[in-house]
Amino acid sequence: MNLQQFFIILLARYKIALILMLVTVACVFGYTLTMPNKYIATTSVVLDVKSPDPLMGMAMGGIALPSYVATQVDIITSPRVAQSVVKLLKLDENEQIRQQWHDATNGKGSLQAWLGELISKRLEVKPSRDSNMIEISFTSEDPAYAAVAANAFAQAYINTNLELKVEPARQYAQWFQVRVAGLRQELENAQTRLADYQKKTGMVTAGSNVQSLENTKIAELSGQLVQTEGQSADTQSRKKNIGTGDTLSDVMQNPVIVNLRSEIIRQESKLQESSLNLGRNNPQYQAMESEIAALKQKMADETQRILNSINTANNVNLQKRAELKTTIESHKQKEIQDLAQRNEIAVLERDVQSAQRAYDTVVQHFTESNLQSQSNQTNITVLTPATEPTKRSSPQMMKNLLIAIFVSTFLGVGGAFTAEMLDQRVRSSDALAEMIGAPILIQFKQKTEPAGILRWLSKFKLKKGKIAASGIGKIKVVT
Repeated sequence: MNLQQFFIILLARYKIALILMLVTVACVFGYTLTMPNKYIATTSVVLDVKSPDPLMGMAMGGIALPSYVATQVDIITSPRVAQSVVKLLKLDENEQIRQQWHDATNGKGSLQAWLGELISKRLEVKPSRDSNMIEISFTSEDPAYAAVAANAFAQAYINTNLELKVEPARQYAQWFQVRVAGLRQELENAQTRLADYQKKTGMVTAGSNVQSLENTKIAELSGQLVQTEGQSADTQSRKKNIGTGDTLSDVMQNPVIVNLRSEIIRQESKLQESSLNLGRNNPQYQAMESEIAALKQKMADETQRILNSINTANNVNLQKRAELKTTIESHKQKEIQDLAQRNEIAVLERDVQSAQRAYDTVVQHFTESNLQSQSNQTNITVLTPATEPTKRSSPQMMKNLLIAIFVSTFLGVGGAFTAEMLDQRVRSSDALAEMIGAPILIQFKQKTEPAGILRWLSKFKLKKGKIAASGIGKIKVVT
């Protein structure tokens, strides 16, 4: 079928097409007049993802913004938010609505869930493509109710978002509170064990940089022992030379011995001189001999005293060395015992420190979670609250009529061609030639002039003749 045949068929069946168009437009026009007026109220909310959280001090990265906004859209359209709107508007307290729910569901299910599903059908959420703003729109026959419902959805969304942030923090706070009590008891038990052990041993600290008393004593006694051993070695050496007392340095250097020796030498010289003049039986000579013997006896006594003092000093040094060794060994044993006690105290102190760190960490997390669970701030702000719309959003008469004209045109053309297919006729010489399979040589037309639109269409030239309009005259063909 070419364009010429298309127009011929449409011209022949124009009444059917015109009727279908008129009926369609009339139906749409009537339906539009009977449709209730609907109003759309819109609330705009802004998501602040750059400002840090006042409690956590963290901000969301810009990379997570698209998925974050998509998640917020899903939250707004969730049944939880819709049911919150039902509670905010107190729709479940309306007896008429309760009766409608009972008639529709026979009292089965939840009234809030049923109402939430109904009002969700009138909700439309549009996120901005290049910003973090979301528009919440609600459609209703009542403009005031549309504005109230849109604002209620925004408020319910903010409340739900806050609950989603606060509820986990509240659960964490409860869990941390239980752990705080347990860790506090563990800390107190560790401190009690440390205090009891310190009281039992009398040792206060186990610091590695603190010099213990026993170590100090051992160091002092070790110094004394070294000194005593030196003195003991000296006295033992002097004791070995006691047999040669006359040549012993202590004897030789003793001032009393030196004086006595000088006096003896002087008296002996004097006696020797007196022996030339006096005989041995001379009383004066005998007196001088007696005096020399007394000096020698006195020197011998002094020498013996010195030797005895050397033996005494040697014995004292030996005894002192033995006592020092015994004392040092005793202090070493005490130091070993103290070391074991310090190690035990160190273990107890580490237990206290570990318990303290665990307790402080849990207390910090508990404080943060507790503060966050009491927070009433969100990163969502209502930018433009919904107001009562003054113009209806539907029905739109001109828009519906334009759509009706466009659709009815296709319906009319489709109806005309459907009627032609049910009752096919020869409308042109080309159609006839195609039907009989032979060329048309001559075509006659009636002299009567067509009227109206037919006159205009008759001006189109055909390939081998002119249009012969059906209903005006009959086509005569010569083959």
